[in-house]
Amino acid sequence: MQTLYMLTAVDVRRAETEGTSRATTISKLTIPPLSFFTANHNPGGSVMAADFTLPRIEPVEPAFMIKGIDTEVFGGLGTTDRWVFAGAYRDKRKNLDVPGRAIIEGAVSQWEPDESDPAEFQGCNHVLKEVTHIEFSLNGDELFYIDFYERIMRFNGVDHFEGVRAALGA
Repeated sequence: MQTLYMLTAVDVRRAETEGTSRATTISKLTIPPLSFFTANHNPGGSVMAADFTLPRIEPVEPAFMIKGIDTEVFGGLGTTDRWVFAGAYRDKRKNLDVPGRAIIEGAVSQWEPDESDPAEFQGCNHVLKEVTHIEFSLNGDELFYIDFYERIMRFNGVDHFEGVRAALGA
């Protein structure tokens, strides 16, 4: 039977700096979609074209929104850092809270405040770019691990770039 996981709480923090939890100010986080690059092949003698999936993903842009202005984030704006996107998920079958963790290396390259209204709490969006590492685990099980410099791309423990590294002699 498939386990149903319900997201119940989130946090974003710098992985290597104490006291940067945003658990009480964060309103949402975005773990980006993983989209594989494709190469279109439209042979002149065939009845159809095909987009072949390549063993690499398009750039990812994680993001988070804070209610209010987060002055701590300005200390590293535009600088590559290691971030933890954390979630508490409720295992509905076992009625237990389990951890979800994304470790992301990238730079907060975009800061965008909401329109201000004194009757509402202002929010600010933060977008990470230059992401060279992203991994995600749920309840201790690695769902994916992708690293630009290591040239590793694993999904559920299967390394989709292992053959390429071997072919290149790495």
